[in-house]
Amino acid sequence: MNKSGGGHIVALSSLGAVRALPNYVVVGVSKAAVESLTRYLAVALAPMNITVNTVSGGAVDTDALKHFPNREELLEQAAKHNPAGRIVKPEDLAEAVYFLCTPAAFMIRGQTITVDGGLSLLAD
Repeated sequence: MNKSGGGHIVALSSLGAVRALPNYVVVGVSKAAVESLTRYLAVALAPMNITVNTVSGGAVDTDALKHFPNREELLEQAAKHNPAGRIVKPEDLAEAVYFLCTPAAFMIRGQTITVDGGLSLLAD
């Protein structure tokens, strides 16, 4: 990226980076580390015109959820309580990643963008 005049790095995270979720300790800690690394790399790589950000998703029906014994309940509750009326789709995350790689997002650096339909705004 440095030789080509810059670029974009976008990592993926989850709400488990900032919330203590059941059966999620190992993944949650690793996602928190990803978000911290994003901030440090954003500063370190800025002089090379490389932007670094993270997109954090809410409940997304992916293979990762297959490891949860209560997968169906998680998805049902997420859809029921989500202000947007549904769970996050992989395409929702992809759109956010795409945006962060456009000139319109040039000044967004070191941030974690939460794409969850507003679910994380609600009290437990």
